[in-house]
Amino acid sequence: MNSIPSMDTVDLAKRVRIHALHMTSTGGSSHIGAAFSIADILAVLYGQIMRHDPKQPSWAGRDRFILSKGHAGAAVYATLAEVGYFPTKQLKLHYQDGSVLSGHVSHKGIHGVELSTGSLGHGLGVGTGMAKALKLAGQDQRVFVLMSDGECDEGTIWEAALFAQHHSLENLVAIVDYNKIQSLAPIAETIALEPFRQKWESFNWSVVEADGHDHNSLVKALCTLPAKSGRPTVIIAHTVKGKGVSFMENTVLWHYRTARGEEFNLALAELEKS
Repeated sequence: MNSIPSMDTVDLAKRVRIHALHMTSTGGSSHIGAAFSIADILAVLYGQIMRHDPKQPSWAGRDRFILSKGHAGAAVYATLAEVGYFPTKQLKLHYQDGSVLSGHVSHKGIHGVELSTGSLGHGLGVGTGMAKALKLAGQDQRVFVLMSDGECDEGTIWEAALFAQHHSLENLVAIVDYNKIQSLAPIAETIALEPFRQKWESFNWSVVEADGHDHNSLVKALCTLPAKSGRPTVIIAHTVKGKGVSFMENTVLWHYRTARGEEFNLALAELEKS
């Protein structure tokens, strides 16, 4: 079975954060807080869990990955480069005029990206369709959809959730980056999601909760899929927005702010020491 060898996922996540910091600062893009909160999840998925082959990006036996929270695309690009889909030097072109590395993740011209995303709430619906198609074809590949907590305000998420459980899509795995902060305010002040676990359970999904920055916790959650036979699985990954840089953590500010000058230097120093 084709897949990359198991990697040191903690080191991979560190490198992804450092790349994302450089990329967003050089290009003048934002969403660094969102990129940092998913770096560990991406590292575990690409470093240990998913079946994929950077040398054969279109390999039919690959698991599929969709970043529904497309604004955190810098972290996905960095991960793909680090595991071998394209040279890391290409990351310097992120958010530059004419570059294929757009601010929101895009599949155009980039090996390893299954779907261009930007408008929130659509990734799960597309992933559900992919999972249904694979099931109809008698294939065993999994579909992983990494979502933000804020996009769970979108009705399309829950329409897809209904469809997935109705069709017993046990090959579908939703991962919610539950950092509890969305673009302009905490989740609880915008549209509260709690009781979040019970909402998914009421839609007949299997629910697993994990520490989204503890790699052992993530591996444990992702190694026993489906969590229940015949049901789609959602992993509620409890994370910290801006994880890895003390002054970015748990703040709304770093959803849109770009680190430059002294802020960049301080952030890079913290990441390099971690």
